Amino acid sequence: MIDIERGSGNVYADLDQPDADEMLIKAQLAAKIGEIIKRRRLTQVKAAEIVGIPQPKLSGLLRGQFRGISEAKMLECLARLGREVKIVIGPSRPRSKPGHVELEVT
Repeated sequence: MIDIERGSGNVYADLDQPDADEMLIKAQLAAKIGEIIKRRRLTQVKAAEIVGIPQPKLSGLLRGQFRGISEAKMLECLARLGREVKIVIGPSRPRSKPGHVELEVT
């Protein structure tokens, strides 16, 4: 019999990656960038011109190789693709509990 363990919702955390939260957010941003490029039927060359990064780097990003690309750059890519990007700071939490970063994509 195979033991099945329910994941946390963050594959990077499940794999004990030290930057799991950041990687999950980058994965979500990369997925959205890819979705927009596909929906607009852009070639990678044209999409790279629009977002302002070299095509090989965009190709890597779309394949999940985004360690060398900052979250800020990915947000800029989304804005250049015509999306509104908002950063909202929520209410404070009790001092004993750290806050967290969450991405809501619409």
